[in-house]
Amino acid sequence: MANGTTYGINFPFRDSVFGDYFDLSETNNEEVRSNLIHLLLTRKGTRYFLPNFGTRLYEYIFEPMDGPTFSEIQGEIRESVQEFIPNLTITNISVTDASSGEENKGSFITEDDTKVFRVSNISQLEHTAKIRIDYTISDDVFDQSDFVIINI
Repeated sequence: MANGTTYGINFPFRDSVFGDYFDLSETNNEEVRSNLIHLLLTRKGTRYFLPNFGTRLYEYIFEPMDGPTFSEIQGEIRESVQEFIPNLTITNISVTDASSGEENKGSFITEDDTKVFRVSNISQLEHTAKIRIDYTISDDVFDQSDFVIINI
């Protein structure tokens, strides 16, 4: 803590190295990033007195990874962010297959040699979606950009 000012609890929760109960955000940007991750990973309807808080991203886990599903995921994220984090402007949301282009799954390196396990046509299989959200934080004077990547 540089000047002793904290904004809130970082998400996901971690122990503090300074003796606090939780790791606290020290800048406004860290707090907005934590709030965005908290909003995205909270299921809609699970917060008392705020039933609309969160997203329905968990409902897309077993859906086919195609264009219509990706469009619904983008719409869900944009609606939730617009309602609950008004000072955050989403500049781009890209939803892709988490396994696209990856052909080397499960490889590991030992001290003697490298053992590689390959799964044929893994880039054509449906696995999880990788979501990258580029955003800008609108303050009074300065705008700062950052991004978040989550897998569902």
